Amino acid sequence: MKINVVTIFPEFFAAPLALSIPARAAQAGLVSYAVIDLRDHTHDRHRTVDDAPYGGGAGMVMKPEPFFEAVEALGATGPIVLMSARGRRFAQADASRFAAGAELTILCGHYKDVDQRVAEHLATEELSLGDFVLSGGEPAALAMIDATVRLLPGAMSDHDSAFGDSFWERELSAPSYTRPAAYRGHAVPEILLSGDHARIAEWRVREGERLTHERRSRDAGTG
Repeated sequence: MKINVVTIFPEFFAAPLALSIPARAAQAGLVSYAVIDLRDHTHDRHRTVDDAPYGGGAGMVMKPEPFFEAVEALGATGPIVLMSARGRRFAQADASRFAAGAELTILCGHYKDVDQRVAEHLATEELSLGDFVLSGGEPAALAMIDATVRLLPGAMSDHDSAFGDSFWERELSAPSYTRPAAYRGHAVPEILLSGDHARIAEWRVREGERLTHERRSRDAGTG
């Protein structure tokens, strides 16, 4: 798989992509990263990527030309995702969809906004991490890359652990415990020490359903 990132801060990605699963996946040849400096696709001596908004107002808007030219230079063929607060919320299903593909291109905005023509005529979709605003699309892009790359076959040393995650064909997953069996007066649930794998599996399903109901109801203000 090839993942392209278009950004005005390419250095933002250097350390995170050199660590943990994203790095191991690249070392194993499962994924390659191309981090593109948007300013390399400008044509003035100041390498300008933004301008004042038409109609007035505060803040600066990122220009369309550098984004279009960067994507054209890449020859991108897969999904082209603009990270945007207006976008649909990124979900596990999106990570699975991207991991099944051969290429993914992510466009990172900054400043006040990105020219709407990038969203409408270049990006194939707009995605967001949630109902909040970041200083730029870079942190969101990193989260999306991590969620996608860990699903590539062979990226995780124990790929089966991904199937136990929250949102993998379920809502929330059950809690996890490890040694010691008791710590500061807090004990691991007896069922997990029983060795009865069928009952443990049932407990995990029930606990996942319970947590999903409790926390989704709380988030919706109904619990």
